[in-house]
Amino acid sequence: MIKKVGIVGSTGSIGRQAVDVILRNKGAFEVVFLSCNSNIQELQKQIALLKPKFAIVLDGNKGIKKIDNTKILHTISDLLSLISTQEIDLLLSAAVGFSGIRPTYEAIKSGIDVALANKESIVSGGKILTYLAKNTGSKIIPVDSEHSAIYQCLMGNDKDKVASITLTASGGPFIKRPDDSLSFVSVEETLKHPNWSMGAKITVDSATMMNKGLELIEAKYLFDVPAEILNVVIHPQSIIHSVVSYIDGSTIAQLGYPDMRTPISFALGFPERVNSGVNTIDLAKISNLTFYEPDFNKYKCLKIAVDVLKSGSNVLMIAMNAANEIAVELFLKRKIKFTDIADIVEKTVYSFAEKEVSDIEEIFEMDILARQTSIKICKTEYGV
Repeated sequence: MIKKVGIVGSTGSIGRQAVDVILRNKGAFEVVFLSCNSNIQELQKQIALLKPKFAIVLDGNKGIKKIDNTKILHTISDLLSLISTQEIDLLLSAAVGFSGIRPTYEAIKSGIDVALANKESIVSGGKILTYLAKNTGSKIIPVDSEHSAIYQCLMGNDKDKVASITLTASGGPFIKRPDDSLSFVSVEETLKHPNWSMGAKITVDSATMMNKGLELIEAKYLFDVPAEILNVVIHPQSIIHSVVSYIDGSTIAQLGYPDMRTPISFALGFPERVNSGVNTIDLAKISNLTFYEPDFNKYKCLKIAVDVLKSGSNVLMIAMNAANEIAVELFLKRKIKFTDIADIVEKTVYSFAEKEVSDIEEIFEMDILARQTSIKICKTEYGV
């Protein structure tokens, strides 16, 4: 049976690799719509290859009405309407940042399965989205390599028998760099990830290890597990993607080369496996796998995220995510130092009381307030 797919964020790193997987599996997928922010050139290429009925360009430029036989729409309302009205089996939610929460929410509300690459959706609205999914029957299939690994390691096992879940982290480009030199690193150095090819925002998050903090929170909600069984280990080779240990002493790990097409293909094809274009591992050629405890002095963003996770407050989670997005954008624009990112996040987070918001509109309001708070901190303390 052909699976009908909508892709939010099709021109980003995850979206482009998803298109590659879809093209490798002729006849398995029909793309109903694509959406992007502003990369019309890449979108045109994808339209020529996939021939979707619709495409959405959200940059506010409404001059383009049609590309080939694909109707071009331009607003978030158009996108949400397509999700709720078109016949779609799976939504790939691959937009970057908090903006991905609305289409994710709309798909789950409509009972559509979601291949989730937008971790910020779950970090900010995890309890609401997972509760809604249980009621609508929507499956949330993670695309992050770590959560895809955990998902696979849990399959066929009793979750109540899990002793611990360990997410692996590469350590980013500065794993061997002394702590006291990090304030001098450049944007270019930060964007040179040793293992993965990703977009700018997630690559910076990998360097600060905020991505791993977000992933810990995401794991708590996706798998409905207590925070105390979740932990992180640095694994520079990025071959083991996550590990689940059980009370009988068994430990199950998922291995693969560091290529996002593997978890993307798992999520797109689920419950079947499809061709990803990635080679299987040759164990004889892997000479050494190493593991280290993360250094919280170097990775301050990870420490903040761990503390926020332990608090259980989604207000702090929303504030942390919003502040991180603001700070990373300023760093990429060369307006603050690399080490300022963690400081801005910490100051923003602790401007808020630990509490819970339980309505989707409240989450959006909290996000706006957190961004305003973060921007004020950046202006008054960093002059930007």
